[in-house]
Amino acid sequence: MTNNTLTLNLEHNNTTNTAPVVAIAPVAEVPVAAPQISEVTFASFQLPVDLKNSLDKMNFTSPTEIQQKSIPVALQGKDILGSSQTGSGKTAAFSIPLMARLILNPQERAIVMTPTRELAIQVMEVITKLVPQNNNIRRALLIGGDSMFKQVQQLKANPRIVVGTPGRIMDHIKRKMLDLSQTRFLVLDETDRMLDIGMGEQIEQIVNRMPKERQTLLFSATFSSTIVKASQKYLIDPVRISVGTSNMVAPKIKQENVFVDGARKYAELKTQLEAREGSVVIFVKTKMGADKLADKLTDDNYEADAIHGDLHQRKREKVITAFRNKQFRVLVATDVAARGLDIPHIKHVVNYDLPQCPEDYIHRIGRTARAGAEGSAISFISSDEKGKWRAIAKLINPGEKLGAEFEGGDDKGRDYSRGRKRSFGGGYGGKSNFRNRDQRYDRRENEGYNGGGERRREFGRYNENHSNSSRYESLTGSEKRGDNRGNEGGQRRETNFNRENNDGERNFNGGGERRREFSGKLEGGFRGNRSNSSGERRNYPRNEGDKRFA
Repeated sequence: MTNNTLTLNLEHNNTTNTAPVVAIAPVAEVPVAAPQISEVTFASFQLPVDLKNSLDKMNFTSPTEIQQKSIPVALQGKDILGSSQTGSGKTAAFSIPLMARLILNPQERAIVMTPTRELAIQVMEVITKLVPQNNNIRRALLIGGDSMFKQVQQLKANPRIVVGTPGRIMDHIKRKMLDLSQTRFLVLDETDRMLDIGMGEQIEQIVNRMPKERQTLLFSATFSSTIVKASQKYLIDPVRISVGTSNMVAPKIKQENVFVDGARKYAELKTQLEAREGSVVIFVKTKMGADKLADKLTDDNYEADAIHGDLHQRKREKVITAFRNKQFRVLVATDVAARGLDIPHIKHVVNYDLPQCPEDYIHRIGRTARAGAEGSAISFISSDEKGKWRAIAKLINPGEKLGAEFEGGDDKGRDYSRGRKRSFGGGYGGKSNFRNRDQRYDRRENEGYNGGGERRREFGRYNENHSNSSRYESLTGSEKRGDNRGNEGGQRRETNFNRENNDGERNFNGGGERRREFSGKLEGGFRGNRSNSSGERRNYPRNEGDKRFA
């Protein structure tokens, strides 16, 4: 492209509008995979009849490229080291041979490990659809933040398929609720992500409890040196399968950049939302930022909600289900949702904050244009994020020279190649002391700690809604009565609550948000049905008729 800047033209209400003030930088053309024209169908694979019937019900007829290459190899019992771009059908590529093996061998068992709860849920949904009606293959989903009692009951039912995150799987192994000595089919999905957030030791502990004579399918976004070492440790004579490249963007994603600094960022976001139709995912860098942005959008009459690592699993599922059913239009998310969120009607992705790790950019925008559909991705770039964009551009289009508008910036000289500062070192997948906050929390929640923040919020809510809570009972008699008797001691309780949250902020970095929410509740309740006494975030109206979802 020859122009250094251009004006963003967006179609809205059958007219062409020119977005004022904001300059747009063109995104260089990125490599795209050539469409595969093939007569291969699922019927041509050597699959059990019952499994073919399940595929027919799912309207699976023609396999994607990664499925064409992986399924025949896996059906032969060989190990696989695989890589493909996001949205390529990788989940079915390992789930179909997994199911075929279990149908043909009634004594076989399988386990699938993923880095996040959302991805584990998605994998389980695909596997559940593949289970034949006349073959009740029991399954167990083992993820952090979910009911331990429910998972124990699933394990007591002697499941043949286990899907989960390494931390929670290890919890059940240590409780002697899970025995993998007869499990001979292993899938490691998004292994690079698991190693990057510190799950390598847990993976090794789990694999060491499995038979050495097993089949292992290892999938990763990259073939880095860390992944090669992992493949040497866990795979035997693997077949290496690569579809496209790890830095390849889906062919039908239209990418745009907007240069805008903090003062105009939110106003520009509203401009973009008004100009576009359909469901939108907005990515931010922090969990508190996700909540604040969703609340702000709700106050401005946008149908919005947030998902991040501090939400209890039940609430996360409720938010995702409501978004999947088009009960609200805008989902604000941290990178915890960047991998594993597979919702076909997502039309647009907005990078409100650029990702810390360049690879996460590809996974973020891969939430749109799924399975050959069209979508758009727009990235807001502030003056201090130019270095991040340079790293992203280098990944998706190496060798492309960026324009003068990308020079400078407060972060110039920082290394974003793996989302960390140079001075910390550690290498990709190494034991670096540096982790960004989302990665630390993601690791905790997947190890069964449930984030910590959610428990604090629920405890705060308990104190708000129950005057006889343990903290209230600890007050002196005069504090309970309160000097201002007009509100039956309520003002004194508010003061005590704020004092407790001051302590909480020092210890947990969570008190400030609770004070704001608590004061808002005293003023007459949360606006926009943001919360209620049962802990539910919002009430979702149905909006099937909203033209913006079209």
